[in-house]
Amino acid sequence: MRTGNFNDAFKRHAVAQITERGYPIAKVSKWLGVSQHSLYAWKKKFPKSSGNDGDPAA
Repeated sequence: MRTGNFNDAFKRHAVAQITERGYPIAKVSKWLGVSQHSLYAWKKKFPKSSGNDGDPAA
């Protein structure tokens, strides 16, 4: 797993993969290289997506 700080856009994007696209947390964790624990915490912190999948350019 990666270590370090992730910006809010990255976190929102990760949460959107789970909440909007329906991917399992374990799969998203593996794809993005972050712990499942982090994803659960981010899901609590960002319960609603901004509607643009966390992409700051959108």
